[in-house]
Amino acid sequence: MASVAERLQVSPFMTFFVIVSMQIGVGVLGFQRVIAKTAGHDAWISVLLAGASSHLILIVLYWLLQQADGDFLLLHQRLFGRWVGGALSSLLALYFAAMAFVVLRTYIEVIQVWMFPDLKTWEFSLAFLFLCLYITVGGFRVVVGICFFCLIIPSYLLFTFWFVLDYTDFYQLLPIWDHPPSTIVKAAKQMTLTMLGYETILLFYPFIKRGNQSAKWAHAALLTTTLFYALLTVLTLAYFSEKQLQRQIWPTLTMWKMVELPFIERFEYIGIANWLLIILPNVCLGLWCSSRICKQLFPVRQKTALLVIAAICFFSTLLIHDRKEVDFVNTILNRVGFYFLYIWIPCLAGITYIVKKVRGNV
Repeated sequence: MASVAERLQVSPFMTFFVIVSMQIGVGVLGFQRVIAKTAGHDAWISVLLAGASSHLILIVLYWLLQQADGDFLLLHQRLFGRWVGGALSSLLALYFAAMAFVVLRTYIEVIQVWMFPDLKTWEFSLAFLFLCLYITVGGFRVVVGICFFCLIIPSYLLFTFWFVLDYTDFYQLLPIWDHPPSTIVKAAKQMTLTMLGYETILLFYPFIKRGNQSAKWAHAALLTTTLFYALLTVLTLAYFSEKQLQRQIWPTLTMWKMVELPFIERFEYIGIANWLLIILPNVCLGLWCSSRICKQLFPVRQKTALLVIAAICFFSTLLIHDRKEVDFVNTILNRVGFYFLYIWIPCLAGITYIVKKVRGNV
């Protein structure tokens, strides 16, 4: 396994908080409309299907890590050589950086549409990335601490959906399985972007004490997020008709309008503000993973790589100007994530298996 000092490692159960905090991000605010457009009132089945397939991919990820003694980048080099393996790992660094960038830019758009239309993209992006840099330079243990607290502190938002129940009609979900399997599978594929995040295990696995014991916590995290997304989808489909849902870009924020408290008139503002805590681990861990890869591939310090990647993310946010472009980058990341998890990872597992049979080891 990649050599990591024990003082830099975290307990296996912290894997749960890292993966859940990565999977619950800005996609929660609007994923329902996308999958309901394809699978209608059967979209909740697609969520369960996406969750089940994620468990299978996670099993493959852990198997690959075991073959490479916990170092996924080393696996690339063993199978494809120094240069090709390094190029593949560089693409992985770009992937994690893109994940951080897309989350940040999508959240900025939510703020600009719902709260501050005159907010300059560069102002929020610069301030937020400075915060992420301050956290990430502290190392992986600090990032894990942020994942923990940024999951626990906003968890009270779950109780706000209770206010929506008075306006729901669960008969709108009937009849069950009213759509052909092909559309349900297609909607599950569209859930890829929302379910991304658990593949970060490929990078932080060496930082877990007794890494093989973290598998059960990783699967528990996947189960938690799958059930959360499925229940939220059911609630959304019971609240909106299918036609109404297609007119809502961010259904979750619209449902928060139903929250009535004597001291808060517009609760969706509170929800959006609290969502900053939820996306903070998404960006921090994405930057950490990308910079970690750069440190292992190139003769550069991780802090230096982190500064360069954060700068690239900052200037990239300035290139996106409207809703159409935000949708475009989200769609691209969804496709890249799907090809990486459901095409490349199984192919890599197959190659690893064949090489192991021929050589006797990887």
